[in-house]
Amino acid sequence: MTTTTDQPGTAFPAAVRQAGQRGHPSTGTTRILLAIGVAAGPSYVLVSLTQALTRDGFDLTRHAWSLLANGGLGWIQITNLVLTGLMVCALAAGLRRSLAPGTGARWTPRLVATYGVSMVAAGAFRADPALGFPIGTPETGTAVTWHGTLHFVAGAVGFTCLIVTCLILGRRFAAEGRRGWATFSRLTGVLFLAGFVAMASSGGAVWSNLAFTGAIVLAWGWISAIAAHLRRRATGATSVTAG
Repeated sequence: MTTTTDQPGTAFPAAVRQAGQRGHPSTGTTRILLAIGVAAGPSYVLVSLTQALTRDGFDLTRHAWSLLANGGLGWIQITNLVLTGLMVCALAAGLRRSLAPGTGARWTPRLVATYGVSMVAAGAFRADPALGFPIGTPETGTAVTWHGTLHFVAGAVGFTCLIVTCLILGRRFAAEGRRGWATFSRLTGVLFLAGFVAMASSGGAVWSNLAFTGAIVLAWGWISAIAAHLRRRATGATSVTAG
C-alpha cells in the first residue's frame, strides 16, 4: 500500500516524494549510480596522495597532482583520471534521475557529466613536466606542448562546471530549507574558485599550490557527500512509498 503522508522524522520535499512514487530515484540503478559517485572522491584522492607521498622528486608543497601523469609511473595517474572521470559521468546519470523535478534538475547532470569528460580528457592529454618533476626536468623554462595546453583547457572547463554546479545546488538546497547543505555547497564553489585562480596566477608559489590541493580535497569531499545525501533520500523515498 502506498502512502503519501510524511512520517514523523522523515520530512521529504514534495518533489522527492512524488519522484519516489514515479519510481525514478527508488530504482536500484539510481542507487548504484549514486554509490559510484560516493566512491569517486575517496578513490581519486587516495590514489593521488599515495603517489604524491611515494614518487621520487614529487613535492606536495610545490607540485600539482596533474604532474603525476609524467614519468615512468605516469600511467597510474592517467588511469586514475580516466576512471574517476567515468565514475563522475555515472554520478551525472544518477543525478539526472534523482534531482528531477526542481532547481538544477536539468543543468546539474549536464555540468557534472562535462566535468567527468574533462577528467578523461585531462588523462588523455597529460600536463607538461614542470618545476623539476619528474626528476631531471628543469626548474624553469620548460616548453609548453599542445597536450599540455589541452590539459589546462580541459581542467579549466571542468573546474568551471564544478563551481557552477556547487552554486546551483546551493540554490536548490536553500529553496528546500536545507541551510547547512546550501552553505556547504556555496562555500565549496567559492573556495574552489579561489584556489584555482591562485594556482593559475601565482607561478607555482607554495601557498597557492597548497591552497589548490586543499580546494581539490574539499571539492571531492563535497561531491561524495552530495552523492551520499541524495542516495539516502532516494532510499528514504522508497521506504515511504512502500509503507
